[in-house]
Amino acid sequence: MSLICSLSNEVPEQPVLSPVSGCIYEKRLIIKYLHESSTDPITGQPLTEDQLIDVKVTPLGKPKPPSATSIPAILKMLQDEWDATMLHSFTLRQQLQTARQELSHVMYQHDAACRVIARLNKEVTAAREALATLKPQAGIVQPTSMYPNEQISHHATAGISGDNNQLSTAEGMTDEIIQKLQDKASVLTQLRKQRGKRVPEGLTSIDEMRNFRCSATHTALHSASTPGILAVDISPKNPSIILTGGNDKQAVVFNKDSEQVVATLKGHQKKVTHVIHHFQEDIAITGSADSSIRVWHVPSAQCLKVLKAHDTPITGLSLHPTGDYVLSSASDTYWALSDLHTGKLITKIQDTTSQRGLTCAQFHPDGIIFGVGTQESVIKIWDLKECNNVADFPGHSGSINAIAFSENGYYLATAAEDASIKLWDLRKLKNFKTITLDDRYEVRDLVFDQSGMYLGVAGTDVRVYQAKQWDLLKVFNDHTALATGIRFGSNANYLASSSMDRSLKLYQQLSSE
Repeated sequence: MSLICSLSNEVPEQPVLSPVSGCIYEKRLIIKYLHESSTDPITGQPLTEDQLIDVKVTPLGKPKPPSATSIPAILKMLQDEWDATMLHSFTLRQQLQTARQELSHVMYQHDAACRVIARLNKEVTAAREALATLKPQAGIVQPTSMYPNEQISHHATAGISGDNNQLSTAEGMTDEIIQKLQDKASVLTQLRKQRGKRVPEGLTSIDEMRNFRCSATHTALHSASTPGILAVDISPKNPSIILTGGNDKQAVVFNKDSEQVVATLKGHQKKVTHVIHHFQEDIAITGSADSSIRVWHVPSAQCLKVLKAHDTPITGLSLHPTGDYVLSSASDTYWALSDLHTGKLITKIQDTTSQRGLTCAQFHPDGIIFGVGTQESVIKIWDLKECNNVADFPGHSGSINAIAFSENGYYLATAAEDASIKLWDLRKLKNFKTITLDDRYEVRDLVFDQSGMYLGVAGTDVRVYQAKQWDLLKVFNDHTALATGIRFGSNANYLASSSMDRSLKLYQQLSSE
């Protein structure tokens, strides 16, 4: 149905409705009319422009003028439409080519940006690792004048000259050395008998040990690019000082109280597998897979001596109670005794019964005998004065991983790849207790505390046993990888453990408990 304007009698382009008369008008016409007379054209009643109501209708398309009235006109119209189509197609092809070029350029930029982002992420990661390694060294002690300049120079030169592939020549056990060892053993035996009559004052009790918790974790001591701390030791002279050796070929001296690195000892060519802090002097001793043993002056971080007793990786390291000699074992089936102060090799003996090398070495607290572990599952006890193998302890299966003498001088704890810990009585030369661990449990380190009351175990986890009763007191599962070392602080008031997860963890009874 078409609407018809009441004024023009034509179909309106913009129809409006008059509410007064109900008629339809063309909007432009009725507005002109209202400007002249403010009444409705049909009824004559008052009407204003605001009262008009727009009527929504479908817009009408005006028919084209009859131009195609002849064949030439039709042909011209078709030609014009063809030309317009061709021009439009050409424009579309141009736009398509431009879009392809822009897309190719954007994809190239995206690929380049991804490469740059990947490189920057790698650099940021490396920078963060370097920062994590260097950050604790803000409090590192600079070389002091504790040694005269010429003395430091002499030691450094001696260390460099000794760092070669030539093995030292053994000078032999002199009567003077043997007498020194015997005198020290006699004094230590007498002191041990006196200490054995009473419990050390201030020793951590069993209940307190059960309440130990992880109190601190330090992961920035060694490089993150070659993660893993392989060895740990605590200074008997200052229990706040902790020495660690890592896969990054470095040893680090760390103060747990100030949480600062005291010294970083660099010089080994391969991973540092064993560390010892001297019990009287500011000296650190490190053993490495590069077959060398280095003696360091901690305050200056200078290498004093390089001991070349072996030509294969060091597997065991132990300091004699005199503080003057160091025992070492290697995978070449030899054990050796070297002088710390002169750097000379005193004696070097081959274990002819071991075909596959030694795995660990440890002095007895008296210093007259020592034990070595072998890959043939046997622990061998040697007399240092006579350089004789005086006893063998078979019973394990698999290579011996760790041995530890109790401070009371009677017990020896050993561990191998058979997921067990065996306790031996040195007086009766027999195994009196076997602690069976979980299947596939790995033991990497054993240690008794200074009183002989506790036995620490590091491996799949960190755990503490009560000596004599051999009851399990505490298990720590804080490490995320294999634990490699464990040590007790003074009076067992705290524990330190190292791990392949690059962390040094400290355990103690927290004050809130």
